[in-house]
Amino acid sequence: MLGTGDFALPTFEHLLETGHDLAALVTQPDRPQGRKQERIPSRIKLAALAHSIPIQQPEDVNAPESLDLIRALAPDLLVTAAYGQILSAELLSIPRLGGINLHGSILPAYRGAAPVARAIQNGETETGVTVIRMTPKIDAGGILAIARIEIGPDETAGELEERLARLGAPLVARAIAALAAGPVPVLPQDRSQVTKAPKLRKEDGQIDWSRPAQAVHNQVRALQPWPVAFTTWHPRDPHGKNPIRLIVHKTAVVDGQGRPGEVIEAAGDRLVVAAGEAAVQIRLLQIPGKKPVAAAEFLRGHRVQPGDRMGV
Repeated sequence: MLGTGDFALPTFEHLLETGHDLAALVTQPDRPQGRKQERIPSRIKLAALAHSIPIQQPEDVNAPESLDLIRALAPDLLVTAAYGQILSAELLSIPRLGGINLHGSILPAYRGAAPVARAIQNGETETGVTVIRMTPKIDAGGILAIARIEIGPDETAGELEERLARLGAPLVARAIAALAAGPVPVLPQDRSQVTKAPKLRKEDGQIDWSRPAQAVHNQVRALQPWPVAFTTWHPRDPHGKNPIRLIVHKTAVVDGQGRPGEVIEAAGDRLVVAAGEAAVQIRLLQIPGKKPVAAAEFLRGHRVQPGDRMGV
């Protein structure tokens, strides 16, 4: 199995639980994380260690030395999920059954690195997982199996990805069983229906208050847990208080009118900002370097007033 992100972990564990012989886990090298830049192993690597599964962590899985290591394992099949590298045709030719991939969308929609976040950001109400035959072209292989799921109106990308990962694990196992039994029908993807899900960037988090409130709410949900949505509070302070950057963790769409980015309520637990259409109630927020707090606690410690500005 090739996997790195948490999305891959339920599939890895399910394959172990259902008696599959995992010859090895191929996962990305441990990367420096956090302020201390410590090299922290992924959860799937820790699971492999706990089950004494051999681990390979090549910088380039398609390099000749990596291919030689995988050939030596003589795998029947490659299973990938949230791995993080594109597999070459040479690598995919090594196993007798080729490779399959678990993808977090209903393909051909949302091909790419961030299908869960982009589906929420675009206001989708349904998504799912797809098991495909692997090809060197990203997420373009024929479809072996699909499972669908509704997206909750306030569900974050992290919450939805966890549900999709659990949904996909038995789907992968069933696809493996079908492949082992003999020829399997493969449904080609309709290229006319392809949409993209590009990788998230930190700058994707900046809130544009001229957009409709629902779009802002979807953005906040989509960027949890990373890279998170943010804005800047500009106080109308006679003492010239500097603007303050705010990380926005949880919101709701509410009625309200005002200039986009204008604070229209700031009392009790209601911190409400006008958007291009309707308004957004900020429910959980954070000053960088401090812990996230509910709006009521933030308002007790910061003098936000109606008429203050949020945004650029």
